[in-house]
Amino acid sequence: MRLLTGLIAHGVRDIVLSPGSRSQALALAAVALARSGSVRVHVRIDERVAGFTALGLGRGSGVPAVVVCTSGTAAAGYLPAAMEAFHAGVPLILLTADRPPELRGVGANQATIQPGMYRPWARSSVDAPVPGDVEPALFEALAAEAVAVALGAPAEGLDGVAGPVHLNLPTREPLSGPMPDPLRAVFGSAPHLAPAEPLRVRRGPRTLVVAGADAGPDAERIARAGGWPLIAEVVSGSRFGTHLVPAYRERLRDPALADRIERVIVFGHPTLSREVAALLRRTDLEVIAVRRGGERLDLSGAATDARAIEIDAGPGAGSGADAEAWLAAWTRPEAPSADGPGAGARVDVDADRTVDRAALVRAVWAATGSEDRLLFGSSRIVRVADQVLAGKDVRVHANRGLAGIDGTIATGVGIALAAVAGSAGPADEGAGGVGVTRVLLGDLSLLHDVGSLLLPGDEPAPRIQVVVGNDGGGTIFDGLEVAGTAATEDLDRAFYTPHSVVLAHLAAAYGWASAKAATPDDLARALSAEVAGPQLIEVPLAR
Repeated sequence: MRLLTGLIAHGVRDIVLSPGSRSQALALAAVALARSGSVRVHVRIDERVAGFTALGLGRGSGVPAVVVCTSGTAAAGYLPAAMEAFHAGVPLILLTADRPPELRGVGANQATIQPGMYRPWARSSVDAPVPGDVEPALFEALAAEAVAVALGAPAEGLDGVAGPVHLNLPTREPLSGPMPDPLRAVFGSAPHLAPAEPLRVRRGPRTLVVAGADAGPDAERIARAGGWPLIAEVVSGSRFGTHLVPAYRERLRDPALADRIERVIVFGHPTLSREVAALLRRTDLEVIAVRRGGERLDLSGAATDARAIEIDAGPGAGSGADAEAWLAAWTRPEAPSADGPGAGARVDVDADRTVDRAALVRAVWAATGSEDRLLFGSSRIVRVADQVLAGKDVRVHANRGLAGIDGTIATGVGIALAAVAGSAGPADEGAGGVGVTRVLLGDLSLLHDVGSLLLPGDEPAPRIQVVVGNDGGGTIFDGLEVAGTAATEDLDRAFYTPHSVVLAHLAAAYGWASAKAATPDDLARALSAEVAGPQLIEVPLAR
C-alpha cells in the first residue's frame, strides 16, 4: 500500500492490473485507491496486453504507468512491452509479485527466477524486501526512485533517457487483509529532471537532419535553426515545416546530393528506409545521434552519442549563399505526378473505385487533425505512408523501438485512454481537446493482438478508431528477399499466412462498432463518423 501511495505521490496516475493470487494485496489497494479518485485503474486479463496498454499510457502522458501482476509466467508476459519501452525510451514501471526468498528454488508452486528477469532492458531492477521485514518508509523511497529513474534520472550509467523500471515484490501469506475504506493518496507531480547537457554544434558543414521514430518536434526546430534540410520519417512527429525534404529516398539515391553531405544529425530511431540506413553506415561523414532510447545509434561505428543538440551562436561558415543553395537543392518541389508522394491527401482509386494502400494512408492522414493522435502499426502500410504522405504537423506514434507487431492495438488504447483522462504529456501540450486516436495497421497485426479488443465494460471507453488494411495475410514479405528465393507455396504458408477471418464478426464479439470501407466514399464516411467509443474500420486491399 505504501508503495502505491508513494508512486501516486510522485506523479503516477494509471495502474494496469492483471488478476492473480500473489498480487492480490496490490490489486485490492489499487482498486480502493481508484474508488477514492486517487488513481485510474485498468484491468486486463492478458499480461502482454496489460504491458502494452501501460506503454501506450506512458507514450500519451509522458508519465510512467504501472503494471501489476502475479508470479510465474504472468511476469514473462510483460517482456515484449519492457523491451519496446527500453528501445523507444518510454517510461514504464513493472511490479511483479513473487514468492518470498525461502520459497525460491525449492519447487514451490508458481515460483521462478524473477529478480532481474528484465535486466538487459530495465533502467533499474530491484528485488524488494518482504513487507514486514523492513520499515514501511522504505517502500515510499523505492516508489520515488522508480518514478525518477523511469523518467530518465541517472541509473545504470545512463541518464536523460526514459525507460522501464522493475520492482520485484515478494510477499508471505496471508496475501491480503482488511483494506482501509476509503483509501486515499496525496496527489503529486512527476519529478522535474534537469535537462540533459546539449552538445553544441557549428553551422559550417553541409548538414542533413534525419528524424526517425520518436524524434519529436526537436528535429524540425534544429533543422530550421541551422538552415538545414530535414528528412523526417512519417513516424517521427517532425514531418512538417519549410525545411522538409520531399521524396527523400530518391534524393538520397542522387549522387549529386548525397555525395556532398558532410554531416548528419539524427534524432530518434530511423527504421523505414534502406537509403537512410545506408547513409548512417557511411564512414566518410560526421554522424551525431541524439538518443531517444536505451541503445545508442551507431551504424558506422564512429557516431557521436548525444542527448540534446544546440547550435553555436553566430553566422559561421554555413550561413551564406552556399547554405541557402544547399537547403534549396534538397527541398525543391518534386515534379508533378498523378500518383507520386506529392499528391498529399488526394485519394486515388482504380477503375472499380476500390481503395489502394496509398489512398488508404492519405485518407487517414487527411482525417487526422491537430487534436487527434495517429499510431502506425509495423506493417507494409507504414512504409507506404512514409513514401507518399506530405508534411503535416500531426501527433504520431509508432512502436519502432523494435518494430514488432506486438501490442499495437493495446498501445493505441493506452494512448487514447491517456487523452480521454486529460493526462496530456509534453507531446500533447496545448492540444485543446481530446480528439480521436487512430490506429492504422495490417490484418495480421490486428490478429496478433486481438485480445486487446477486450475492454472492461465498467471502465471509460477510449475514443479510438482501429483502421485495418486487410489484404488477407502478410504481404510485407512479398517485397522482401524471401519472395525471390522461396517457392510460392512455401512463401504463402510460412510468411504470407493467409486467413479468412471475418473482421466484422470479430469486432461484434468484443463489442466494438465496425464498418467496412471498400470505396473512397465509404472510407471518408467511416473516418468522419462520430467516435464515442471503440470502432474498427476494415478496408479491403488487394495483395
